[in-house]
Amino acid sequence: MCGAAEWPTFSGVAADVELIAAVRAALRGAAQPELARPMQAYMKSATPFLGVRVPVMRTLTRAEAKLRPFTTSADLIDTVLRLWREAGYREERYAAITLLDTPAARRLRDPALLQTLRELIVTGAWWDYMDELAHRAGDLLAGWPAEIRPALLGWTRSDDRWLRRASIICQLGARDRTDIELLTIAIESAMHDRDFFIRKAIGWALRDYARTDPEWVRSFAETRELSPLSRREALKHLP
Repeated sequence: MCGAAEWPTFSGVAADVELIAAVRAALRGAAQPELARPMQAYMKSATPFLGVRVPVMRTLTRAEAKLRPFTTSADLIDTVLRLWREAGYREERYAAITLLDTPAARRLRDPALLQTLRELIVTGAWWDYMDELAHRAGDLLAGWPAEIRPALLGWTRSDDRWLRRASIICQLGARDRTDIELLTIAIESAMHDRDFFIRKAIGWALRDYARTDPEWVRSFAETRELSPLSRREALKHLP
């Protein structure tokens, strides 16, 4: 796991505090307190919830971001990190992730963003955060394979299970653009791990790629010592 010194440089100077305040206010205005406790229990979260459903959270966050679009990568990263690090409710961290996928943010993406994603994955340390962040890592891989691929190969060997999971599922939906070698290394590095989330990720990644190349997935599953869970998930939709 990373130490604090390895996280992205963060002065907070470029953070859009008005956007952060607006997002927080919008979330509080949409809160349904009766939902908060069940949501926290379902997610097994130490961080409390406001009681804002994910589709509502995304709509509100995107609306506020549209009014104050990011203009530099420093604005984007500092705002996301400040909202994430200072979050008092889980929906605020969901909102930080949503900010990464606004139209303005997509135009500002570059390989340096991967370091921020790494922090969010490791400090978030749960599937609801990680699965969304893995998609963002996949977006970076598609755009800058030469720069991002070596870092993701490093994630396959990480002591952190969420980074390993991210390396496995970051190519979901890539179809014929899938880096088969990277996917193979990510799975083979983790296939003897007994962790449920790792085994589920392996099956999920293989099931997704089976839509593109079912015979490759069948052959892979038959020639590797996959866990029963991973194998079942991988072959779920194959005849």
